[in-house]
Amino acid sequence: MPLSLPRLTALLIAAVAAGSVAAQDAKPAAKGGSNTVATVNGSAIPKSRADAIVAEQVAQGTPDSEELRKAVREELVRREVLVQEARKKGIDKKPEVQAQIDVARQGFLIRAYLQDYLKTHPITDQAIQKEYETIKAAMGDKEYKARHVLVDSEDKAKAVIARLQKGEKFEEVAKESTDPGSKDKGGDLGWASPGSYVKPFGDALTKLEKGKFSATPVKTDFGYHVIMLEDVRPMKHPALEEVKPQLQQRLQQQMVEKHIMDLRAKARVD
Repeated sequence: MPLSLPRLTALLIAAVAAGSVAAQDAKPAAKGGSNTVATVNGSAIPKSRADAIVAEQVAQGTPDSEELRKAVREELVRREVLVQEARKKGIDKKPEVQAQIDVARQGFLIRAYLQDYLKTHPITDQAIQKEYETIKAAMGDKEYKARHVLVDSEDKAKAVIARLQKGEKFEEVAKESTDPGSKDKGGDLGWASPGSYVKPFGDALTKLEKGKFSATPVKTDFGYHVIMLEDVRPMKHPALEEVKPQLQQRLQQQMVEKHIMDLRAKARVD
């Protein structure tokens, strides 16, 4: 598919701040130099800037081609024209613009630093395997199909239990639940592992017999629940290879967060 300039502009719009920041460092140079993609009114556009944008587009799935590079060159020329006009009007000297440029520069530097950190601290297969086993253990080897009624007081929950004990259908009583996600489905929560619920709910669920509902209200941060267990079946865990990318990303996020917290703890903040 041909890459039009409007489409390229849309793809690059998030990087306008970076282009503007980089443009401040542009130096006059002879047109056609090996390190220059173009010269606009005597100001050089460095090849490294074009290479960075091309690399970003390729990483997002756009094929590297002569067409792409020509489109990037034209986009950078347009940007340079706009940046020069902004300078003529002194917009680059405005405090609020300088602040935005500083924030953009800081953001890109942080991103580059964290990318380098992840590159030098790769997540091992052993770590992914360990995380996989930990999550499997937390989820357990069974999953439960449950319904519930959620109310805002213990007395209301006890009243629900009394009505159920008198023979009212759970699905009908559940219509009065305060849980918007399940009340119109008769309180149905579908299949899930106990570990996917808040602990008091999950613990109460595993103690129920099939076809029975909780004899006493179950209190959580959401309110008071009356839970009914419909069925139990063996848990089918996805294969490690299926979830490996997600586990890697999860571990990377945890590692980066810990690294940031460690740096924050060492920093002197007055």
